[in-house]
Amino acid sequence: MRLFVSLEPPVEAWAPVADAVTELGQVPGVRWSPPTRWHVTLAFLGELDDDDARRLAPPLRSAVAAAGPVRLRLAGTGTFGTSVLWAGVAGDVERLSSLVAGVAGAARAAGVGLEERPYRPHVTLARAAGRGGAGALGQLADQLASVSGPTWTATEARLVRSHASDGRYEVLEHLPLGAGSP
Repeated sequence: MRLFVSLEPPVEAWAPVADAVTELGQVPGVRWSPPTRWHVTLAFLGELDDDDARRLAPPLRSAVAAAGPVRLRLAGTGTFGTSVLWAGVAGDVERLSSLVAGVAGAARAAGVGLEERPYRPHVTLARAAGRGGAGALGQLADQLASVSGPTWTATEARLVRSHASDGRYEVLEHLPLGAGSP
């Protein structure tokens, strides 16, 4: 099963961004991600079998419980090359980075290898779905650059299964963040 760990912004946190995206309408070559699937990935775990997932759960619970709630907001936009349009995540990014490091440590402790790359907190808004889309993402990032959402407090992370067959996400476990102050 294909797994990741994420934070899910509440509706009120992403609604202003979703409204701005809706105003843009359909863009040739661009496949918009539905706002109900927007999330901030903490770690992409890849394909794991049931045994790997069972081994991962206890250290993951401990790592997330050791972190306190995190105050964040969606702000700014950008692209990853010509393939992904994203909304940035602002707020207590230092605490968020610490949470990400804890989740990565838990995964490694459970024997799950993670891809090594710098962490850039974001929410994926759209993907290029053809050559026309690749050229459009930069313009869309410029059009959405000033859009932001209100601050929200993330109080739980989620272990999520991604179903490649239909693009559906299934929350396998809710992981409460510890009681530290935001």
